[in-house]
Amino acid sequence: MKVVLTGGAGFIGSCLLWKLNLMGIDDILVVDRLDTSDKWKNLVGKHFADYVDADDFLDLVRRDALDTDLEMLIHMGANSSTTDLDTDAYMRNNYQYTRVLAEYCVDKNVRFLYASSAATYGDGRLGFSDNDDMTSDLTPLNMYGYSKQLFDLWVLRHNLQDTLTGFKFFNVFGPNEYHKADMRSLICKRYNDVAREKRIRLFKSYHEDYAHGEQKRDFIYVKDAVDIVAWFIEHPERGGIYNVGTGKAHSWNDVARAMFAAMNIPESIEYVEMPEVLKDKYQYFTQADIGKLRSAGYSKQFTPLDEAVREYIAFLENASYL
Repeated sequence: MKVVLTGGAGFIGSCLLWKLNLMGIDDILVVDRLDTSDKWKNLVGKHFADYVDADDFLDLVRRDALDTDLEMLIHMGANSSTTDLDTDAYMRNNYQYTRVLAEYCVDKNVRFLYASSAATYGDGRLGFSDNDDMTSDLTPLNMYGYSKQLFDLWVLRHNLQDTLTGFKFFNVFGPNEYHKADMRSLICKRYNDVAREKRIRLFKSYHEDYAHGEQKRDFIYVKDAVDIVAWFIEHPERGGIYNVGTGKAHSWNDVARAMFAAMNIPESIEYVEMPEVLKDKYQYFTQADIGKLRSAGYSKQFTPLDEAVREYIAFLENASYL
């Protein structure tokens, strides 16, 4: 195969597979772990050459048994839960697995693109700049973010930032996230509540600078996120680690209002207590600095939040996939 796509049955991975197909690319080996969820449905209708389990793929890499025609490895696979307590699993799946693949690609002169995360920024007190000299000072709030930061630091320590391409995804939402349980976006998790009960529940704020529901995140529609990855696929000369966000933060209230408007339902928002496990790990504000992305040459505009929510609601109403 010309391309390997890990996490290809996952949320962002399957949407990227959709995008690759639109680009005329289907000589793809999809790598993932198909669990007991409906994640397999993300692959239906997509075009790819073969599928391999993630553990079997790692074995192939370690035995140097991959197809010699391989040109590019896109690593979107990860343990993306922010609340898992198994720290060893994060280290194995998000750091060590990624490092093995990167080392292989560097040795074989194969392009390597990978998913990092905005979770590396922690509470945001140092801002959200993706400049390399900021990375070592960041303090993630959870093990997921730390496992992602560890690999970013590995890239920089080995001076590979001009060779590899990493993507710090902010709050991505959209079709194909249905299998992600608690890690789904608010829109996906609360769609049925709004449809049935005509109201939505949001977490209260415990920060004096933010009113209830006014905690803000940089929400990016998954189509925009994969457009960025696709642009870098088409521009191999652009290595580095980049933020994947819109550069504009919106509040949870903004998202809720966009949902009500898209569903033609009067606004009704209830604020509820946040689980104790989240209170000391909660990001009250994220907003990607996209100056580095724009300087690299990416100029496409992002889908406005209300438009993206409206389109996504149509997917949810029809139980459809990208």
